[in-house]
Amino acid sequence: MTPERFDAITSQYGRLALAVAGDFCLDRYLEIDPAREEISIETGLPVHNVVRVRSQPGGAGTILNNLVALGVPVIFPLGFAGEDGEGYELLRALAVMPGVRTDHFIQTGERATFTYCKPLVVTPGQIPRELNRLDRKNWTATPPALADRISGALARLVDETDALILLSQVDQPETGVLTTSVLESLAASVRTKPDRLVLADSRTGLRGFPPCVFKMNGAELAALTGIDAIAETSELITAALDVARGTGRPVFVTLAQRGMAGASPDGLVEHVPALPLRGEIDIVGAGDAVTANLTVALAAGATIREALELANAAASIVIHQLGTTGAATVAEICALLFGR
Repeated sequence: MTPERFDAITSQYGRLALAVAGDFCLDRYLEIDPAREEISIETGLPVHNVVRVRSQPGGAGTILNNLVALGVPVIFPLGFAGEDGEGYELLRALAVMPGVRTDHFIQTGERATFTYCKPLVVTPGQIPRELNRLDRKNWTATPPALADRISGALARLVDETDALILLSQVDQPETGVLTTSVLESLAASVRTKPDRLVLADSRTGLRGFPPCVFKMNGAELAALTGIDAIAETSELITAALDVARGTGRPVFVTLAQRGMAGASPDGLVEHVPALPLRGEIDIVGAGDAVTANLTVALAAGATIREALELANAAASIVIHQLGTTGAATVAEICALLFGR
């Protein structure tokens, strides 16, 4: 990619309207000062003293954070939160982000707010060390009436936006935003607008999703196709091409240290090697940065190769942001790719 082509693509970001539908959660970081450790008189156990608490949208919210960092001016989050303290924090964090419109975000007493609580031991001059995470999830099925509200909002957003991102983050089937009934309803909506860009990512695999652009990692590709996740890169790309031909949509696969690959239904395949490491890394959030950058680039008219190069650079930036779930700006991506 030339600098001129980079400018041509990224200059379109400020004209886009996108929606992110899926499992939003609250990332809450508890920063612990080890120098203030005490022993509990009652239990005799060590007491970790928290000196700072910070929260930000996680899960699908991490994708949204990246869209904001890229300068997308209109972003609709579609998901749900509980009527609890975590839900209040999540909605407040969403509402203050530039360009984010919470018209379709649902707060309900029928759900708990999906929360990742991350205790971090912060020692000056050292990389933050994460202790055992404390998660809060929903363990019962998403109520049908709530799923119907989500389906209705999705149908409207297909009409109102340039692109739609789907993220399924939950492990327990039917407990999140993208239930079977929601996906079936979305498939019907997308059929009315076959040219609308929809990109999907799911940590439990994309089987059952409507035809759309698939983004997955090697393990998820293996689960979908039966190929060995540690197969040769060329074999994984061939498997991705088979999926693209089957869905009629492009497929993107992240391959960790082997970079990223993309395939289109017409037989085009591309592979972009990973960029060199520049120090200590933390891979949390890299996949969501890829999802955001692929979608925005494609919506702005990028080719598969160009979208891969931009997303690959964004992931490289994010993995070098330690102790947080990071994001990459257009300026940071430009500096990494072209040194300017």
